[in-house]
Amino acid sequence: MTTNSNTKSRMDRRTFLKAGAALSVAAPLWGVARRASAAPQFSYKLATGQDPTHPVNVRAKQAADRILAASGGRLEIKVFPSNQLGSDTDLLSQIRNGGVEFINMAASVMSTLVPAAGIANTGFAFPDYDHVWKAMDGELGKYIRGQIDKVGMLTMSRPWDNGFRQITSSTKAIRTPDDLRGFKIRVPVAPMMISLFRSLQAGPTPINFNELYSALQTHLVDGQENPLPIIATAKLYEVQKYVSLTSHVWDTYWILGNPAAFKRLPPDIQSIVQHEFDRAALEERADIASLNDTLKQNLSSKGLQLLDVDKQAFRDQLRKTSFYKDWRTKFGDQAWALLQNTTGALA
Repeated sequence: MTTNSNTKSRMDRRTFLKAGAALSVAAPLWGVARRASAAPQFSYKLATGQDPTHPVNVRAKQAADRILAASGGRLEIKVFPSNQLGSDTDLLSQIRNGGVEFINMAASVMSTLVPAAGIANTGFAFPDYDHVWKAMDGELGKYIRGQIDKVGMLTMSRPWDNGFRQITSSTKAIRTPDDLRGFKIRVPVAPMMISLFRSLQAGPTPINFNELYSALQTHLVDGQENPLPIIATAKLYEVQKYVSLTSHVWDTYWILGNPAAFKRLPPDIQSIVQHEFDRAALEERADIASLNDTLKQNLSSKGLQLLDVDKQAFRDQLRKTSFYKDWRTKFGDQAWALLQNTTGALA
């Protein structure tokens, strides 16, 4: 995994909370480097679903500031966090019709439009980050980007880190595969997640992220699954009791661009945008790596009980089903071979 060691040592959850406290959730995250002397030649929007304190938005805002400065004030990108411009499914529509110029989207959600994007979410495929980045910065990531480009969206950088997903619950501790039987769990509107938890005999319920907190609060579902930074920044600890460290799926974020809007930019600004989003991707990866360590203690202090589990037991249970065989058929032999070049045989 590529990291920025200086950044990693500085960034912790306190930093993100401090940054988020100064921002209004009802307004975009504005670049601070805008020139007072002239309006920008191009004013674009970047929409995300994450809280302003999440590393995605912290780094996206920094990237926007650097793009404004490096372009000599010609391109201003306003960052709109917390689904201000619509739900995830809304944003997937807007990025293609030009309603927004850039979005940040999890592969798990994007797979509804680009099935190949979901191969990175294959259940219990990646044991650690070394395997993740070998695949996603290599041939598998290249293949996925090619498939995204085919449906009217552009990938602006290498993938960002959404993190390994963990299961939370308000009703019972999830320690073994048997504990998932009949467990009503919120999942993204994503075929892979639905398939995974159905295979483990849970009751997956697709709900958009902007509706998640209320669904947990009203007990529409008993639990959910997300990376630790999302659990923390979305304050899910207020409505959950347990976190089972299953790392059942790794998920990525993609910064996506509207092709027509991107092509309107002069070539030098296009290069600046790609360079700065790529730089921000590496910085955000380092942030998530650091946060994953500090957040375990932080979430525990909020009252969540963290549970270590035998991940191999879950993977063994999954292998008894048709899960891997079914997804190999859906993704095709080429994509599956690229995945297994890094993970080894999955079934």
